[in-house]
Amino acid sequence: MSTKEVDEQMLNVQNKNSSYFVEWIPNNIKSGVCDIPPKGLKMAVTFLGNSTAIQEMFKRVAEQFTAMFRRKAFLHWYTGEGMDEMEFTEAESNMNDLVSEYQQYQDATAEEEGEFDEEEGEYDMEPIYKSVLV
Repeated sequence: MSTKEVDEQMLNVQNKNSSYFVEWIPNNIKSGVCDIPPKGLKMAVTFLGNSTAIQEMFKRVAEQFTAMFRRKAFLHWYTGEGMDEMEFTEAESNMNDLVSEYQQYQDATAEEEGEFDEEEGEYDMEPIYKSVLV
């Protein structure tokens, strides 16, 4: 499959699902093509996505960290190697800021687009799958 075909399909997906892409992120789709398939396969594809849904994982990690840090669990191992307790406090603050930033983007998108409808909320990736599987 040529790079041109991949770019055309990605443009089609973006145009068909334009309401799901925010305008404040220009050039929000990137693609790359490797002409050498994995051993034993004719072709392979990988998809990477960036979504505000990642904030749930960050929240979970932050909650677990906070619970352990309050008890000072394992802290002596790190301070014994030269780290300062303030570095952990700063890391916790950075994680909370990151979660807040993702939440802001999620809220802004929800306000602009109205309520999210699960039936309409999926991107139509069928053209990509068809072209990759052919």
